[in-house]
Amino acid sequence: MFRGDSEAEARRRRPPARPAPRLTLDTPVTFLKGVGPARATSLAKLGITMAGDLLRHVPHRYEDATTVTPIAQAAVGADVTVLGRVIAKGVLPTRKGLRVFQAVIQDATGMLEVAWPGQPFLDRTINKDDWLLCTGSVRFYHGRRLQPREFVNLGPDEEGTGEGRVLAVYPSTEGLSVRLLRAMVQQHLDALLPLVSEPLPPEVLAAAGVPALPEALRMVHRPSSVADAVHGRARLAFEELLCVQLLHRKANQVAREARGGRVFANRRVLTSQLRAALPYTLTHAQVRAIREIVHDMESPRRMHRLLQGDVGAGKTVVAVFSALLALENGAQVALMAPTELLAEQHARSISTLLAPLGIAPVLLTGRLGAKEKRVALAQLAVDQPVLAIGTHALLQDAVAFANLGLVIIDEQHRFGVEQRGQLSAKGLTPDVLLMSATPIPRSLALTMYGDLDVSVLDERPPGRQPVTTVVRPESARRKVFEFANVQLEAGRQVYVVYPLIETSEKIDLKAATVMYEALVADAFATRRVALLHGRLPADERDAIMRRFRDGEIEVLVATTVIEVGIDVGNATVMIIEHPERFGLSQLHQLRGRVGRGAEQSYCILLGDVGTEAAERLGMFAATDDGFEIARADLQLRGMGDLFGAKQHGLPAFRIADPLRDEALNEVARTIADRILRDDPSLQKPEHTGLRQHLTLGYARALEYFRVG
Repeated sequence: MFRGDSEAEARRRRPPARPAPRLTLDTPVTFLKGVGPARATSLAKLGITMAGDLLRHVPHRYEDATTVTPIAQAAVGADVTVLGRVIAKGVLPTRKGLRVFQAVIQDATGMLEVAWPGQPFLDRTINKDDWLLCTGSVRFYHGRRLQPREFVNLGPDEEGTGEGRVLAVYPSTEGLSVRLLRAMVQQHLDALLPLVSEPLPPEVLAAAGVPALPEALRMVHRPSSVADAVHGRARLAFEELLCVQLLHRKANQVAREARGGRVFANRRVLTSQLRAALPYTLTHAQVRAIREIVHDMESPRRMHRLLQGDVGAGKTVVAVFSALLALENGAQVALMAPTELLAEQHARSISTLLAPLGIAPVLLTGRLGAKEKRVALAQLAVDQPVLAIGTHALLQDAVAFANLGLVIIDEQHRFGVEQRGQLSAKGLTPDVLLMSATPIPRSLALTMYGDLDVSVLDERPPGRQPVTTVVRPESARRKVFEFANVQLEAGRQVYVVYPLIETSEKIDLKAATVMYEALVADAFATRRVALLHGRLPADERDAIMRRFRDGEIEVLVATTVIEVGIDVGNATVMIIEHPERFGLSQLHQLRGRVGRGAEQSYCILLGDVGTEAAERLGMFAATDDGFEIARADLQLRGMGDLFGAKQHGLPAFRIADPLRDEALNEVARTIADRILRDDPSLQKPEHTGLRQHLTLGYARALEYFRVG
């Protein structure tokens, strides 16, 4: 204040306060009422930095307070949801040293004791006069007691407001309780919803059967029922799935149409000869896959297809039919496998298949001598139809194809994108067929490999005996190994698999190296036994597998290095110790190592396991359907654990779950195809919002949907 100025004059001289910015979805959260610097830091940990992020922070579950049971009617043995005010609380120790947090809650009808064993820290977050919404079973322990499996602290000022509504439970973080987050969303919801615009055309929403975005956000944050919340979530999940499918389908379109492929004529010469020579009938799934591949190869667009199927579903035969279509058009074919053993196995089995046609594949691996390699390279360099089977050796600079028309890559997930591209680059836009022996539910395959066309082999060839699978406790160990010896006496071979190579001080598990010594000294003392694990040099591993394949080794003690291995038709017993340490899909791949021949085969899961693991393993033993097993594994372990989300480029979904939302994912794929067929660049006025949403939210979209 200047000397002589009055208070009023001083106020007039001060600069006017800067008005708060007009609220938009891009307004920083620090401008929202009730959000200071500390709270903004906590919100940032949840990915909430703008006002619009608050709307997209969706509850991960709901507590249904529309069906609250009066405390007086909460009977022993009943599963109830109750709402009451905390009138007493405390932490009580037990004789065994466990500390139990207890609270007594009260409503208008009575009182009930609620207990949380082993959670004394709740004493710091639950206060007297707080209202608790608790769900769980009522038991009798010196009176009625509820041990909640779920609870929500509504705070001290929520009397009656919980009852008669569905409460959203948000993902929270330190410094931001669920109660605070719920209050913050409710405080700003009415101001933010009118700012939300719908990016999807009305006809797309109608086709998917989902509400408009503003209404969907109201449903997830302020639902009138659980069904209301589910319907709102479906709209948000559909949007994510549609965007990913649009990108995948566009990427597929660009990959195939930007580089026109070769047009193969279906001459039905070699393919008809093979079909007549086969000693068995193709399954419906194999016929369907062959038709899909032939259709791709006949079109002027480049084929980019994934052939996936269960263990022993007959992918190799389908690949051979594809190869013959290329060969009878005068083109060359390259089939690449990840290991020399698999390449040799393909060479042997395909040579047998093609012998009646007078066609001999060329094998190219690192083990070939200099002379053999020169002969193989010379065959590829001449413009004559030839089927080359090999490993990474096919990628070497010295390997030159005169007329490469089809590339087939087995166990495609074991090759990097660059390696797959390297082989394709050895021809002029050859068609590409990728093969995978890991069954994945179709919906997930369309999401993981959405930029590919997918063919699925979901039938087993007739006559193949299912593997008998049993779960046995540790007490049955001697009988299990006696059974294995009976099989060995009959001339069969046995696998014994362990989860670890060496014993660990931290984990009490049997390990392959230690058990190898024990088995050689006891159960298999008179047998030819070998040890195989990932730390052995590759040459040594291959040598051991060849000896096992050729019958020189009777028992192979191994880790999961044999998970995807060669076919040993004479191996009929797979013993897996500590089966609870393996995922279901991994167990299924291991089981697939036996049952490759005509004899009855057995998979024995050996060890004492907990109740939950026993239930999981029982389900595994009851089915040999790899797709059902993969589905169960996904539900139990999640997509990231099972497949390695980053490795497979699996899109990061915030709301959608391709497995749970399987039907919605199929709808999204169908609608994405229709949109791109009618408007490939999304230039129509009705797709303006969708194009903008894609380019803002998905970096790859800029590449595919440029404006103008």
